[in-house]
Amino acid sequence: MNDFRARVRRRDTLIGPLVTLGSPEVAEIFALVGFDWLWIDLEHTPLALERAQQLMQAVAGRAGCVIRVPWNDPVHIKRTLDLGCDGVIVPQVRTADEARQAVAAAKYPPAGIRSVGIARAQQYGMSLQEYVTSANDHVTVILQIEHVDAVSHIGDILAVPNVDAVIVGPYDLSASMGRPGQISHPDVAARVAQLADACNQRGIAWGAFAPDAEAAKSHMSRGATMVTVGTDTMHLWRASRAALRELRAGSANP
Repeated sequence: MNDFRARVRRRDTLIGPLVTLGSPEVAEIFALVGFDWLWIDLEHTPLALERAQQLMQAVAGRAGCVIRVPWNDPVHIKRTLDLGCDGVIVPQVRTADEARQAVAAAKYPPAGIRSVGIARAQQYGMSLQEYVTSANDHVTVILQIEHVDAVSHIGDILAVPNVDAVIVGPYDLSASMGRPGQISHPDVAARVAQLADACNQRGIAWGAFAPDAEAAKSHMSRGATMVTVGTDTMHLWRASRAALRELRAGSANP
């Protein structure tokens, strides 16, 4: 296993995109470009487990791969971890009890309730005992804080053992505050700052989705180390639109 969890817990700066397309080529390009990690999304996309595994196979260990599961459910978590990813992002965690449930689902007994299977994570059985023995030390558990209630309970959530990092979901957070989509609103920004302060004081890694590099730099200036900048589709349409505008502007010149 690689040292992705160790890098997260050291609060190394890790920059990566959110992957929503089921294209191994896109995932491979992101790894070749030099992103530190890929956030593969199974919550808001039509991606299935088989496709997520193919994306990781294309990355081939050149970047960390963390998968957001559809829900805080032990079945989702165990099946996802058996793909061999570096960890899971668990959405919509609001309380310490929910945090404990997520951690337990990601850990083998006696630390948790994850069941033992034979899949890609265990090299299809070739390294079963080695994986089972070491997985609890290497699987990364990241909780997504995306509701105003979760921010109110952030101290208790961060106190749960084996929570490696938290990531702010600014869009759902703004919606829970009655301001859907207004991620720059002062009230929303104040809640993000509250979460950032709590993590920084405890030395726990945190991050946030940022639609662009400028927004990402703003989070980094407040101590964010799990940096998510844009989605694959956003990078695609932005580059395409910029090229098209440049060419059309040039063709209009005499």
